[in-house]
Amino acid sequence: QVQLVESGGGLVQPGGSLRLSCAASGFTLDHYTIGWFRQAPGKEREGVSCISRSDGITYYADSVKGRFTISRDNAKNTVYLQMNSLKPDDTAVYYCAADPFFTTAQVLCVSKRSTNWGQGTQVTVSS
Repeated sequence: QVQLVESGGGLVQPGGSLRLSCAASGFTLDHYTIGWFRQAPGKEREGVSCISRSDGITYYADSVKGRFTISRDNAKNTVYLQMNSLKPDDTAVYYCAADPFFTTAQVLCVSKRSTNWGQGTQVTVSS
């Protein structure tokens, strides 16, 4: 059974940091292009950051460039999103997604579509 499980969300003050994890089971992550997406109440889903399956090239939304870093640990079958300098506008439910058909990170993030999705983890940035 293909499954993605996110963890690491929570409440953090502005300027703080969080690291989200996405653990995969039932398939091998390094065969998939992986992405982190977020959705805030009343807003459309946004592709935050993605990493391609073949060459590890990354893509970041302009809103998070320089603050967020995506990485993958193939040995642990896990993808991470390190989030620094968090802002209230980063508040959202964060989802990870894995797709075997998209070959480039940017296409996955911009399309906001994927074959497999996790259940999401809440990130709240507030003082």
